[in-house]
Amino acid sequence: MSKTIFVPKERALAETRVAASPDTVKKLSGLGFSVVIETGAGLASQISDADFEAAGATIAGPEAVSSADVVFRVRRPEADEFASYMSGAAVFAMMDPYGQEEALAAMATQGLSSFAMELMPRITRAQSMDVLSSQANLAGYQAVIEAASVYDRAMPMMMTAAGTVPAARVFVMGAGVAGLQAIATARRLGAVVSATDVRPAAKEQVASLGAKFIAVEDDEFKAAETAGGYAKEMSAAYQAKQAELVASHIAKQDIVITTALIPGRPAPRLVSRSMLASMRLGSVAVDLAVERGGNVEGAEAGGIANVEGVSVVGYVNLPGRIAASATLLYAKNLLTFFQTLVDKETGGVTINQDDELVAATLLTHGGAVVHPKFGAVPAEGDA
Repeated sequence: MSKTIFVPKERALAETRVAASPDTVKKLSGLGFSVVIETGAGLASQISDADFEAAGATIAGPEAVSSADVVFRVRRPEADEFASYMSGAAVFAMMDPYGQEEALAAMATQGLSSFAMELMPRITRAQSMDVLSSQANLAGYQAVIEAASVYDRAMPMMMTAAGTVPAARVFVMGAGVAGLQAIATARRLGAVVSATDVRPAAKEQVASLGAKFIAVEDDEFKAAETAGGYAKEMSAAYQAKQAELVASHIAKQDIVITTALIPGRPAPRLVSRSMLASMRLGSVAVDLAVERGGNVEGAEAGGIANVEGVSVVGYVNLPGRIAASATLLYAKNLLTFFQTLVDKETGGVTINQDDELVAATLLTHGGAVVHPKFGAVPAEGDA
């Protein structure tokens, strides 16, 4: 008997992505699943209902979720949506589980098997399923595009009969996936680029893209990376030394792009108001961490703030500003992970909690919160 996958239209503010593409619909149908797309779900990603129908999907209203065995989403369902989900359904989304104990308990109580795609382990096997990397890549690109659109000068050096236009100086703070793409994009646009990061491995990566590396390279710096490749939180003493170096460097920059995030914690403050004041009038700062409190003092989520004469860009969900591309990558991430759960003999979904991918991403299952990082506590009414 064919099982149903439902893909809803996202309800979260500023969310333009959708969790399926015509290509993934074809592949899911080929696995034996009936794919139902909510009316208009893909329009903001430039995918029409007709495009989905041509790929083999059925178009229906939001009520179709009540009979879905599997739900693909971009964001975690809103609290008032859980009750309409079928008990036992598997839900895949970027769940943003930190500090969301009530939401996790509600999903467990409803009997949902929920998977947090952003918790996918950074191992070779899971590279094609890594939504953080695919979406951060686009965020880094878009950050530079947004900066260039606000910056009222040319990015590359231009030599003309009327004189020379100097290249913009771009400083990228954080050389993870988003930062490295920002460096590469700014370089393509002709800017003079520098970057900083607390991870030693980033120095070589930054240099390979043609940018100058800026950091206090002491003993703490040399040990500042987790086994998973994330940046560790640095000591107050190191942060003070780094801030002094960065402050003097920022004063000479035209554009600053900040990308620093630590999973489950507020974004670290990297750029102060006084640093912004040292930049020349008309400079630009783009804060990719604004949804977590921001790296830049004075950043405002959802818009552009003028702070000490600097335009601080605080747009939320930068990947969603290029939704057509972001959707294709996210949908492929989902499909690739989901395929690992489909039993080749029965065609059904098998949740093997001993599998390292499942163990890392499964939040709720069998009526309980099962992920050790988020409590692994029984749902209401369970013993």
